Amino acid sequence: MVVKAYGAPAAHEPLAPLNITRRSVGAHDVQIDILFCGICHSDLHQARGEWAGTLYPCVPGHEIVGRVAAVGNHVTNHKPGDLVGVGCIVDSCKDCDECADGFENYCDNMIGTYNGPTPDAPGHTLGGYSQEIVVHERYVLKISHPEDQLAAVAPLLCAGITTYSPLRHWQVGPGKKVGVVGIGGLGHMGIKLAHAMGAHVVAFTTSESKRDAALELGADEVVVSRNADEMAAHAASFDFILNTVAAPHDLDAFLALLKRDGTMTLVGAPATPHPSPNVFNFIMRRRSLAGSMIGGIPETQEMLDFCAEHGITADIEMIRAQDIEPAYERMLKGDIKYRFVMDIATM
Repeated sequence: MVVKAYGAPAAHEPLAPLNITRRSVGAHDVQIDILFCGICHSDLHQARGEWAGTLYPCVPGHEIVGRVAAVGNHVTNHKPGDLVGVGCIVDSCKDCDECADGFENYCDNMIGTYNGPTPDAPGHTLGGYSQEIVVHERYVLKISHPEDQLAAVAPLLCAGITTYSPLRHWQVGPGKKVGVVGIGGLGHMGIKLAHAMGAHVVAFTTSESKRDAALELGADEVVVSRNADEMAAHAASFDFILNTVAAPHDLDAFLALLKRDGTMTLVGAPATPHPSPNVFNFIMRRRSLAGSMIGGIPETQEMLDFCAEHGITADIEMIRAQDIEPAYERMLKGDIKYRFVMDIATM
């Protein structure tokens, strides 16, 4: 099946229209007519060869929302016409402890929605900047949001699960004081989710101009991290901090805000390492520094259901397929509030 897509022919070439081939629907496959695809920072880095190992042509996109067009003979959980999503994972070994526990995201053989090995042409996976995709049923997720929210659901498949998973794992909820560092694509979802979970949410930003926006997202308080007095007022008081910043910065300033047995979890991936934190910030109050990466399929479904129940979607700006390169440039400048979503009908 030949379909239209947008992809990068090479590292130093802009994304352009392509024709790609999708495999025939196998016994356990689901064919999806893609309606919308979110734009993630990782799409840009992979397409432009800024991360090692990009395979070309590169068709990015792992925040996919669409409608089931066809299913294989053995598929029981999905049927034509269903609204579904596909996130960052389209395959894994299915046999290891991680897969058995529903944490396919930590499987050593996890296959990404794009740039992963596959027997399908051209030998690596091609993502959601395309009209159609064929995915094994295990990795297809049900969407129960209203249809008029579908575009804003797309970023939940990456930004949503990336923030939901650590919030859930570290048992964020009523009675917990939770910090969210950074108010961008990830951070704005972290604020919404932590608020819906019932926590007291404090948003951290370097910009005074983002104070009102953070409060509108659901933050109970906002701290400008460059203001020493504002930071000091929260010393040793947080149960959990979700750090979404994808640039190297001083982790000690935030570790000092954790109470005894508090944890800060990193979900932002900087291009160069953070400055090493002071070991005494851990020792003196038994604090922890952790990391988290997206989520497994069961947890991603749980996140989608939670968001539907609480009316949570991403704040988005819709773009046409042909406007992807200008959108990338705006994303690099932080000129987006808070996620771009591609309307596949414009392809």
